[in-house]
Formats: sequence, structure tokens, C-alpha cells
Amino acid sequence: MSTEESNTPKGKLIAIGGAVNKGEEEQVNSDSTNQEFFEIGILARMLRELKGDNDRIEIITTASEIPVEVGTQYINAFGRLGHTNTDVIHIQSREDTENEAYLERVRTCAGVLFSGGNQLRLTTIFGGTEFIKILLRRYDTEPIVIAGTSAGAMAMSNTMIQGSSSKALIKNEVQLSRGLGFIKDVTFDSHFVKRGRFSRLFQAVAMNPVCLGIGLGEDTGLLISDGSKMEAIGSGLVIIVDGENIRHTNVASIGDKEPISVENLNVHILVQNNGFLLNDRKFLASY
Repeated sequence: MSTEESNTPKGKLIAIGGAVNKGEEEQVNSDSTNQEFFEIGILARMLRELKGDNDRIEIITTASEIPVEVGTQYINAFGRLGHTNTDVIHIQSREDTENEAYLERVRTCAGVLFSGGNQLRLTTIFGGTEFIKILLRRYDTEPIVIAGTSAGAMAMSNTMIQGSSSKALIKNEVQLSRGLGFIKDVTFDSHFVKRGRFSRLFQAVAMNPVCLGIGLGEDTGLLISDGSKMEAIGSGLVIIVDGENIRHTNVASIGDKEPISVENLNVHILVQNNGFLLNDRKFLASY
């Protein structure tokens, strides 16, 4: 076995831009196509990626300010899709991560979904804990499916957007920090199109061109296999911002609060069934 093959993760990641369709009545009634998207959408795709028929999924609500409500929503959503083996792990502190019952559940589940909320809560509560080390090991060596929506997606990579002011593309107005580290050389942003977050992802890439910027639309995500093969799923857009071919930027030479210039920033727009190869920086029209 080659070194590259031995380093290829056995698990899969699903990074979701937030507002995932859960098949709730108000969602269906507000859009005639919404039920169709639900039945073929992101949560349904997560179920298809699991190896067993009714394998257990754990919902981790740590990022949310309303964890009980969010956990119930996901249990109900998977139930609408015929999946009844879903449970919730309510971790609210680093002490909670040491709960042996929780550790055993994360050792044995087939899938995990990190809910939305505040991504900094995820990194400060889980960073360096045995809980996250178990998931990282399992992702490397087992066919586990690890999903995250909104903050849960933003925290997946080793470089995470922590926050920003409304003045993105002004030096030091976007704060980056370390994420949970399931994938490297990627920076995720969520609610991307609806909240107009283009400029802050452009700045994140200009500051660290080795990181591919990925803007995830609402009810839209990327299914990542083999650590690098990306497939767009869901009902909206995925924006890829590639800084590998940047020829000029003034980031290093300007002072704080000054505007940033960038030459030759490459942008790709993906919809469902398009793909992208991270290692080759290559767009795929069909996946």
C-alpha cells in the first residue's frame, strides 16, 4: 500500500451551509419543491452513505443556544425519512466530554451530525479532548459519516473563520482560528449566498492562499470522500474560492484597517452533481 493510500481517510464528511431542509410542514408549504428536495436532499443522502440499514446517528448540539429543541428537530427529520435510530448528545462543557457514556456512544455510532450555532463553542469545548480524538481516529480508519451544518461545518477544517466585522477585505477585520481538523487546507463559510459573505471568504483565502475557500449555501453542502473528492449536494450553490494562482496581493505590506487587493483569485460555482478535486484543484461538471 502506498503512503498516499494509507493516509486516505476511510470516513466521509458532509459540510452543510445551514438551514438544512428537515421536511417540516412550514418548509413544505412555503415551497412546492421543498418536499422533493427533502426526500432526495442532504439528510437523506447522509442516510444513504451509512453502511447499515438503521445505523445509529448521534446529533451533537453543543454549538446551539437551544440544544434540546435542535436535537428534537433532527430526530424528527430523520424519522420522516424512516430512520429511527437517532439520539442526541448534549455536551455543554469540557467536563461533559469526559462522560464515559458519551465516549462509548461516539465510539460505536455510524454517523455524527454537529448542529449549527457558534463555531467557537465547538473548538473551545472539544479541542484536544478524548471525545474529538475518537472521532478523528474513526474518520481516518473507519467508514463513519461526520456531518456538520453552519457552525458545525465551519469548525470541520484546520483553519476556521472565527468571526468578522461588516468591513471584510479590510486587513484584520476577519479573524481566523484553528478548527477541529477533520480536513486541512480548506476554510468553510456558511449561509454564504443569503448573508453575502463573499468578501470575508475572499479575505480568508488572500491571507492564506494554500487554503481553498468553500462558501456553502443554505440547504446545500459538500460530500467529501477520500479526504479530497468533493460532491455538491442539496438545493443551492457551493462557491469555491481558489487562491493557488494569486499573482499579487498587498496583504503583507499594508497596515491594519487598510483595504486589501488581490489579483487572479479563481472562483468556481457548483450545484448538485458538480464536483471538485481538492488535491488537483479541478472542477468536475459531473460527479
